[in-house]
Amino acid sequence: MTDHALRLLRQHPHLAELAVFPFDFDLDRADHVEPVRLASGGPLRPVAGDGTGGTYFVCADGSVLYADSEGSAGIIGSTVDEALEIVIGLPGWRDHLDLSPADGPEKILARVAETEEEFREDYGIDEARPELRTALGLPERSPVELIAMLHTALLRTEPDFLLLNAEEGCAYDLLDRHPRPPLWEPVLARGRADLAALRTGDRTVWDATAEDPVRRRLALRAAQFDRADGDLELLRYLLRYEAESSMTDELRLAAVLVGLHGHTEDLPLLHGVRETDFDTACGLSEMPGPDADGAVLREWALGLDEVFFRTDPTDEPSDTWTDLAADQGLTELARATLIRRLDEITMDQGVLRRPGMPKTLDASPLSSLARDFEQLGDLPQALRAQRLYAALQDTAWDRVSARRTQARLERETGQLAQAGRTLAVLREILSAPGDDSLRHWEGTNLGRFIAEEHYARARDLADADLPEEARTALVAADEIRGELSGAAATAVRELAEDVAERVQDPRDLG
Repeated sequence: MTDHALRLLRQHPHLAELAVFPFDFDLDRADHVEPVRLASGGPLRPVAGDGTGGTYFVCADGSVLYADSEGSAGIIGSTVDEALEIVIGLPGWRDHLDLSPADGPEKILARVAETEEEFREDYGIDEARPELRTALGLPERSPVELIAMLHTALLRTEPDFLLLNAEEGCAYDLLDRHPRPPLWEPVLARGRADLAALRTGDRTVWDATAEDPVRRRLALRAAQFDRADGDLELLRYLLRYEAESSMTDELRLAAVLVGLHGHTEDLPLLHGVRETDFDTACGLSEMPGPDADGAVLREWALGLDEVFFRTDPTDEPSDTWTDLAADQGLTELARATLIRRLDEITMDQGVLRRPGMPKTLDASPLSSLARDFEQLGDLPQALRAQRLYAALQDTAWDRVSARRTQARLERETGQLAQAGRTLAVLREILSAPGDDSLRHWEGTNLGRFIAEEHYARARDLADADLPEEARTALVAADEIRGELSGAAATAVRELAEDVAERVQDPRDLG
């Protein structure tokens, strides 16, 4: 990481003035138009801005992220020095974001020359550029080299440098529109490599892949899209091990891939897998009997294959790839994809319309997003998805259940006051539900969970040294508990006593 040129700009006012005019890199404009943060949570240091309201930020590894005032952002250099090379060498760089090395030198040089001719009408770039380059110790590069550097930098923006509005949590658009590899390619890369190694017949590879749950799943997914007649034995091997994970999508996939070969000698193996536990028995319940012939076995596998699996990875639901990304530690790749998906729904809830039912929304993708974000440890994004999910619920039961989860996420992100307001709305629904879906909530797990969340908030308020608020919350919790019956009431008793002891006013102890 180097910021030699940036230090020189800060030390020499004349150089700083040249950077501002004509190259629009102003050290005094380092305040962005709105609070922002990286989705990854990494540090972000503003160092300069431009006349359009854009800002240059330095990231933890020294990369420079440029964010404009219209909601777009992208990496433009791996260091400040590199970013300054581009800003000085391509003063019209914002007009060249669509260019790439694939365009060829002739097109690149023509475009840059046209842009610079427009600059020459107003700015003395031919005099200022060599002076600033020399003073900052920057090399002289051709426009073709600089476009290649800019293109490489831009492609690094996601997933590690995804910029968010810090208050709303939504993502900035990319500065450029260059194509990126589809999500499945980096996610499936390990699985494809393992599948190729498995096909060599090396038993140490077989053992290492089969015994690692993530590698095993990835190898099976690779086999889903690259089917070969010679894979049957390795598929049997992976199937035996996948049964240890109970009823997974990959277990069904392995069973289907084995069954597609139509060998009756595989029926004992398949039935053994089905009988692993209750879940596998249910998930593979339609499997043909042990005396079935090969044609029936193959017909069963074909039916499941058509319903559940694809032969082209681009047709696979994106949830498959985000789950597998998270499982193998590609956290930022999964997070960026999920944030983009949530942004799409936030901007247009019409994407939730049920097929054939244009007036009905299916909010379940929001609930799934909330769970996925929570599994990634990104509670702010989980809360963002959960709030929208709660707002779209129809029945009283669903509204209460969704707001209970919303309150928990607010509490766990330290928004205790907001959690209190959400629980107050929840209690209003309980008192005036508007339908009969909550008729017996007092004796259900939902009632228990509602009470537990009220007590948890009272406890956290006490821990935050907010005794008055804690006592008020405890009163509300006790009122909810007073309405519970049966097992629900019993399940809450110990928590209620523990929180009451913690919240109790010391003046009441004597």
